[in-house]
Amino acid sequence: MTYTENHLAQRTRNHSIKIDAREKTLVTGVEDVDNFNESEINIITTAGYLTITGNDLHITRLNLDEGQLMVEGYIAGMQYSENEMKSNGFFSRIFK
Repeated sequence: MTYTENHLAQRTRNHSIKIDAREKTLVTGVEDVDNFNESEINIITTAGYLTITGNDLHITRLNLDEGQLMVEGYIAGMQYSENEMKSNGFFSRIFK
């Protein structure tokens, strides 16, 4: 699969968020992780730029081929933004 075909396949993936007791979150339709720390995770999804805020946040699973991200920690909030990221995602920059 070429980069363009793979990118198009990712764009057509369904995006969903499943939150379990505000302590475990599964996000699908993930294209990349822009940046993260223990209080904020910025994700590029097929539905736009998503910011997850909270306390003691940890990425416990990331599979960009399947577009899945698992976050554990206290989830305080989530917000979508229409702004595109200004640079390539964090993991894209590392694994070039």
